[in-house]
Amino acid sequence: MSNKQPEALRLADDLETLRMNTATNDQAAAELRRLHAVNQELVAALQKLACLGNGGQYGNSYGNCIAQAALAKAQGEQK
Repeated sequence: MSNKQPEALRLADDLETLRMNTATNDQAAAELRRLHAVNQELVAALQKLACLGNGGQYGNSYGNCIAQAALAKAQGEQK
């Protein structure tokens, strides 16, 4: 993954710079930041599940594979 700012955080920054309906923009920006933080926690949990029982490498159990598929989807959406 590149060092590019995640889209949710970029949008949050953009909303905060708008001066129309500032309260709504600030609420939307705060919610985007909250959702981004939750997403980061979920991705970290999926990473642990994808490797569960296999040290630091992806496993091949059904649960490992489900977590790996979810990680691939999440990482594809972050690009």
